[in-house]
Amino acid sequence: MSDTYPPGPAGPVEPGAQPPVPPAYAPAYGQPAYPQPSTGAPEYLEAGGGSPLPPDTPVAAAGGGGRRRGLMIGGGVAALAVVGVGAWAAAQFFATGAQPAEALPASTIGYASIDLDPSGGQKIEALRTLNKFPAFKDEIGLDANDDVRQKIFEELDFPEDCKIFYAEDIEPWLGDRFAVAAVDTGQDAPEIVGVIQVKDEKEADAGLTKLRDCGNGGTSESSGGWVINDGWAIVAEDQEGAQAVADATAKGTLADDADFKDITARAGSAGIVSMYAAPAAGQYLADSMGGVGGLAGELEQGLTGGDMLGGGEELQPQDGSNPMADALKNFKGMAVSVRFSDGALEIESAGDTGLLPKSLYGTDRGADVVETLPTATAAAIGVGFEPGWLTDVVDQFSAFGGGMTTDELFQEASDATGLDVPADIETLLGESAALSFGSDFDPEAFFNSGDASDLPITLKVKGDEAAARKVLDKILAQDPEAGKYFALDSDAGYFAIGPDEDHRTAVLGRGDLGNNEVYRDVIRESDKASALLYVNFDVGDDWLVRLAGDDQSVKENLQPLAGFGITAWQDDDWTHSVMRLTTDK
Repeated sequence: MSDTYPPGPAGPVEPGAQPPVPPAYAPAYGQPAYPQPSTGAPEYLEAGGGSPLPPDTPVAAAGGGGRRRGLMIGGGVAALAVVGVGAWAAAQFFATGAQPAEALPASTIGYASIDLDPSGGQKIEALRTLNKFPAFKDEIGLDANDDVRQKIFEELDFPEDCKIFYAEDIEPWLGDRFAVAAVDTGQDAPEIVGVIQVKDEKEADAGLTKLRDCGNGGTSESSGGWVINDGWAIVAEDQEGAQAVADATAKGTLADDADFKDITARAGSAGIVSMYAAPAAGQYLADSMGGVGGLAGELEQGLTGGDMLGGGEELQPQDGSNPMADALKNFKGMAVSVRFSDGALEIESAGDTGLLPKSLYGTDRGADVVETLPTATAAAIGVGFEPGWLTDVVDQFSAFGGGMTTDELFQEASDATGLDVPADIETLLGESAALSFGSDFDPEAFFNSGDASDLPITLKVKGDEAAARKVLDKILAQDPEAGKYFALDSDAGYFAIGPDEDHRTAVLGRGDLGNNEVYRDVIRESDKASALLYVNFDVGDDWLVRLAGDDQSVKENLQPLAGFGITAWQDDDWTHSVMRLTTDK
C-alpha cells in the first residue's frame, strides 16, 4: 500500500504532512450567514485554495478563548478530512470498476462477463473461502497479490512453434475484465463478440495481432478482427463484425440501457461473474425453436407411467402452433450474479420466463414445513402449493399436446393409477410439504439397496390427514406391499408418510430447523420461499466426509463444507433464486 495519501485540492499530500483542509461551505442551519460584530481582532482559518472562514461568535481580544475556538474549528475540519479519506478508501475498496457492458451496445441480446479483479471485499472473500480447501491452496495457491491473468495464461496450451510470452506480449496491455456477448447488429444472426479490457491500446493491437498470427507462419487477417477504443477491445470473427458492434455502441451502451440496469439490479450485487439475457432473447429463442413434442411426451409419461397413444407417437400441436415459442415471446429478461459472500459461494438469479404458472411458484409457504423439521436433518426439499396448482401446470403444458385436453390427461392418469387425479395428488401434498432425509441417511444404501423400508426418509405435510389416509387406502388397495413404504402418522395439523417409524416420529415432532445456524445461512429468504432445497454436510458425524471412504485427500477437501441451499421465490412477477454453498466459519 502506498504511503501517499489521495490528492487534495492543492495536490498530493506527502507522508507525514497534514491532509488538505476542505474548502469553506455555507454555515450550518441556525448559524449566522455573515460575520458578526466582534470585540477583538477576528481569527481566520485558511482552507486550501478556498476563502477564509469568518468567526461566527465574538472573540475576546485577550485570553485563550479565540485560540480554543480556532482549535475546535481546526479539530472539526480535521475530523471531516479523516471521514473524507475514509469514505474515499471505502469507495475504492468496494468499487467494481469499469465493466464490459460499457463497451457493448444496448442491442446486446446475451452477455456473460468475468471480473478477475473485483472489489476488494469480493477478492478477500473469494480467497478466504477458496483457500480453505487444500487442493486449491496447494495446486493454485493464490493470494491477494498474485496475478490471476498470468496463472490462467500459464495453463493455456499454445502450438509448439508459438512464441508468446506473458511478460512481453500480454501483461503490458491485458486488463482484468472480459465478456462474451451476442449482439443484434441488424443482420440475420447475432454477432458473437468478445470484449477485453486493455491498459494500453497500442500494445493491445500488437498483442492481439501476435496471438492471431501465432503458429500460422505469417498473417491470418481473415480469421479475426477487433476494434480498440476507450480501454476496451471488441473482438469478432472478422473486422466488419467488430466494427458493426463498435458503431452500435457509439449510439448507446448496454450499461446505460434501462432493461439491463433494472434486470441486473434484481439479481443482487455484482460479483465475479455476471450474466444477462435481454427481453429480446426470448424472441430469438422462439424463432429458432422446432417442435416440442418430446416435452409433451415426457409429461404424458410422468402422469400415466406409459405411452397412451401407442407406437411411440409424439404429441404435437394439431394446428401447427408452438406454445413454448409463444411463451418465450413474452420473456421479460434474466440476470445471474456469481459472487463470494461471508465465506460462501453465492449464485443469485432473477428472471421471468413466462413458462410456469403462478400457482406453482407464487406462494410463500415453501419453508412452512421445512422449518419444523429436526435440527439434525441432513437434507430437505420444501414446496408450497396454491389450490389448483396441478391443474394449472398441466393446463400450461397440455397445450403442447394439442390432441389431448387437460381433463383427458387427468382421466388417463386416474385410470392408470386408481387415484382421483388431480384431487388426490393435491391432497397428499397439502398446502406445504417437505421431503426430509435423516442424519443417518446412507446414500449408498438408498441407491444400491433393493429394500428401502428402513431408510430415514419421510414426507411431512401440512394438510388434511383424514383425506390423505383415504388416498393411501386407494394405493394400498392396488398394491398391499406398498404399505411398508407408505405408513402414515399425524399430529397437530401435520401428517408424515415414510418407511421408518422412528424417523416419522422425529419428523412429526415440532423441530427447530428454522433456527439452525447452517439453515439460516444457506436459506436466507426462508420467509418468502416458494420452494427450497437444503443440505447440511456436518450433521450425522460429517456424513459427506464419510462418503469419501479411505481417500484422505478427498476427505480433507470435503471437510470445510458446511451447507448447501437453493431458495426460489416470486417478487413483482419476477422469479428469484439464490444458491449458497457455505463453508465452516
